[in-house]
Amino acid sequence: MLLGLSSCAAPGPVFPPPDPRYRWPQPPDTPRVQFVGAISTSADLKPAKRLGEAIFGASPAHGMLSPLGVCTDRGSRVFVADSNAQVVHVFDLASRGYATWRPGPKQPKFSQPVAVAWDPTGRLLVADSVEGVLFAFDRKGACIGVLGRGVLQRPSGIAVAPDRVLVADAAAHQVVVLSSRGDLVSRLGSRGTAPGEFNFPTNLALDSTGRLYVADTLNFRVQVFDAALRPIRQIGRKGDMPGTFSQPKGVALDADNHLYVVDANFEAVQVFDDTGQLLMTFGREGHGPGEFWLPSGIHVDPAGRVWVADSYNKRVQAFQYLREGQTP
Repeated sequence: MLLGLSSCAAPGPVFPPPDPRYRWPQPPDTPRVQFVGAISTSADLKPAKRLGEAIFGASPAHGMLSPLGVCTDRGSRVFVADSNAQVVHVFDLASRGYATWRPGPKQPKFSQPVAVAWDPTGRLLVADSVEGVLFAFDRKGACIGVLGRGVLQRPSGIAVAPDRVLVADAAAHQVVVLSSRGDLVSRLGSRGTAPGEFNFPTNLALDSTGRLYVADTLNFRVQVFDAALRPIRQIGRKGDMPGTFSQPKGVALDADNHLYVVDANFEAVQVFDDTGQLLMTFGREGHGPGEFWLPSGIHVDPAGRVWVADSYNKRVQAFQYLREGQTP
């Protein structure tokens, strides 16, 4: 009987085949982005049903309050920084497992986790904008220390290079460069509107050539720097037309170095080529597939899946980048 109660029924797919209506751009243009699905609670992982649930009932689903940042590891896990819940949600698409990560009982607590980034060495870095540090977790979820204490003021975005960690410090109006151990290496920028200056930068991303992209939020632009952190160009300006910004937040790059920029006020994602030319947009205000309510963070995983933290809809949405010749 105990064996029967613990046996599992086979789970269905996390994301069923998508409805072909949710593709961008619209016909007759060739689609380049396709809606895959969304995760709002742990129940969306569709874990195998245990026979014992018929007697004891299913465990309650765990949801999100204010997902602001999202990333993945090199495997099947999706990490979501939930500011108001003061946790990092961990959704494992392969095992269908769910967990929450937070510092241990004798460690500093989360105050406002807003961004996450996976370090290829096997760490998850979490920016806490109130504590003014990056929390570091190992592969199993143990907090192994903090980076940037006394150096950072209000960290809001993270990008990880092989030998350094770059942090958007919104209060300092700078990009702060740390060593992998957390020592200060350099600072980029000051408050202003000239190239290399910032006005509340919030998010960062690196492309395959080492170029740095900075969401210079209250300058209503994205600034691009080369691998030596020299200004190359700016993308966008304040406005309400395609190619302009109202509140640029999350930035991410796909394998072809297309830049994805979340605009929280436009409730959309704009996609640019590596010269800064607008290619397309997707999304609008709402609650359905491909619709957003104050979106924030964005991440493109190695498989070309685009994850968007849809903050006020309390979920993350997943889209697939369709490369040239790839069948939808």
